[in-house]
Amino acid sequence: MKQNMGSMDRVIRVVVAVVIAALYFTNVISGTVAIILGVLGLIFVLTSAIGFCPLYAPFKLSTKK
Repeated sequence: MKQNMGSMDRVIRVVVAVVIAALYFTNVISGTVAIILGVLGLIFVLTSAIGFCPLYAPFKLSTKK
């Protein structure tokens, strides 16, 4: 599995995940929306940690220089 995410892409995904977590813990979002955004945030953190986005692979995209 070759990395296909650049550092800026990874930082943006982590920031979005932190914002989602902050919205959840301040009770701005709840219910189904909170679950969906929570899963999305978790996926963002995991893909940032490994540096590989599976959605980029079929389109041969890469943000890594």
